Amino acid sequence: MRNKVCALALIASLSASTAYAQDQRGDVAWDVLAGLTSEVGPRMPGSEAEARARVWAEARLKALGFSNVAVEDFRIRGYVRGRDEASLLAPIPFRLAVTALGYSGTTPDKGIEGEVVYFPTLDALKAAPAGSLAGKIAFIDHAMKRNQDGSGYGPYGQVRRAGPAIASGKGAMGVVIRSIGTDNHRNPHTGGTNFPDGVKPIPAGAVSNPDADLIARIARSGKPIRLNLTLTGKTTENLPSGNVIGDLPGRDPSLPPILLGCHLDSWDLGTGAIDDAAGCAIITAAALKAQEGGKPLRTIRVLWAGSEELGGFGGKAYAEKHTEPHALAMESDFGAARVWRVQFNMADKALTDRIAAALSPMGIVRGSGKADGGTDVEPVIEKQKLAVVDLNQDGTHYFDLHHTPDDTLDKVDPAELAQNVAAWAEVLKIVANEAAAIPAAP
Repeated sequence: MRNKVCALALIASLSASTAYAQDQRGDVAWDVLAGLTSEVGPRMPGSEAEARARVWAEARLKALGFSNVAVEDFRIRGYVRGRDEASLLAPIPFRLAVTALGYSGTTPDKGIEGEVVYFPTLDALKAAPAGSLAGKIAFIDHAMKRNQDGSGYGPYGQVRRAGPAIASGKGAMGVVIRSIGTDNHRNPHTGGTNFPDGVKPIPAGAVSNPDADLIARIARSGKPIRLNLTLTGKTTENLPSGNVIGDLPGRDPSLPPILLGCHLDSWDLGTGAIDDAAGCAIITAAALKAQEGGKPLRTIRVLWAGSEELGGFGGKAYAEKHTEPHALAMESDFGAARVWRVQFNMADKALTDRIAAALSPMGIVRGSGKADGGTDVEPVIEKQKLAVVDLNQDGTHYFDLHHTPDDTLDKVDPAELAQNVAAWAEVLKIVANEAAAIPAAP
């Protein structure tokens, strides 16, 4: 008995030591990341939680020494989640792991029930005859695979973004998709969809990949499939949202600032650690790190954008409000895995060469693609034709977690987070000290 007690005590001690070893208190990036996920939690666009996040962010940026910290309010068309349930009724009874997509249509409280028509691809759905899905529920499959650069998200993400509207146009009363993700866990991936004007919003949900596998196997067997789908959430107009901005003033206030973007909001299934508390943590810590050794020439501004997840509202609001000139924009919104590549949209080859050389000892290679920033900075980039630097994180496993209940703090490696901060700081020390104009590539 005594040996058992000692063993338990040793285990407890080791656990405590491990927890202490992972405690990054005093590290700005980890402090921001842990604070947003643990003190605020999920931050659905337009929700009370997102409002609390703005209060938290304003206080945190001020405490970190940022100037001109401001909350810039705007209103959005939001989505308020209700009850999400789905069950196979035939050929076997089975409760599915499902989540509603943002802007999904609403079912009655008892749900809807109907025959499932299986489509192996989005193109197969597009080819279905008009009216062929009347009174039926469409299921849309796809074959997204892992990629270091996350390039599958663009094409396969159309299943979520456009698939429900196409199914509605064919007469479907509801639609279910395979989650836009690369994991094999029973965690469904949420995300927004879109019903253009004139297209009736229908209930639209995503099931986990193992559940999608089951539906696909049954469909291939030729057995009829019946499904009950209950999604009681509602699209709601005129919800409050907002951006939070803060500056680290440069030595020459006449020079246009460097803009760093992330988004403050998150989906509600997890705590939004990789998407995108990590991004806000990275840009904030890097902006402060770039001050080491003295203020740069240019002001560095951080933009913690609101309501990115439902349509990039924060980036659009910022571009509309802030017409003053900017020099360059960057964004972090792809988790916190190691930065492996840098890409540019910049006319000054000498400047890009300096940046690439500074990053090379960190194992960061120069890519041949064109940088585009991200959702939260793209509107101002487009309006002002800004130069852009993209620091690309390894996205091999990003879509295992993206928009799922698994998007939590424990998925972030502190060492990889620190590497992100170091890479960003190296770039900022160069571009924020560039006295000449920084034009975009023609």
